[in-house]
Amino acid sequence: MTAEEQLESFIAKFSPPNQRLIRALRKAVRKLLPNANELVYDNYNFFVIAYCPTEKVSDSFFSIGANKHGANLFFGYNGTKLFDPEHLLQGSASRNRFLRLAAAKDLERAGIRALMASAVETSKPMHVTKGRLLIRSISPKQRPRQ
Repeated sequence: MTAEEQLESFIAKFSPPNQRLIRALRKAVRKLLPNANELVYDNYNFFVIAYCPTEKVSDSFFSIGANKHGANLFFGYNGTKLFDPEHLLQGSASRNRFLRLAAAKDLERAGIRALMASAVETSKPMHVTKGRLLIRSISPKQRPRQ
């Protein structure tokens, strides 16, 4: 099975509306960051696609995280350092912040675009010429996706 086929099998676990949301978000982010690597984690709590200039998740700009309730945009290791004048970011962890996404068009909002651009600017520079899809982790036990 190719990485793309594996990714599709992970997405297929979700309800049809969430499948459409995940695919639309992925397409929108790929359009913004065509050279970023996509690191995929089908974990216990969340299905995650991290967008990185390297193959290390700790270098990720941000990630899409989905569960049966919908999808979030996670700003991992640099979440607390982002300038957020609209106070869009949620969470109280020492480093991570997130925001809920109802639709892919949410990524077009100026405040969200600014957060994404800031995450990219404060991260390591891109060294890849074409992003790769890498399946990093598949948890044998998972919470229901629907």
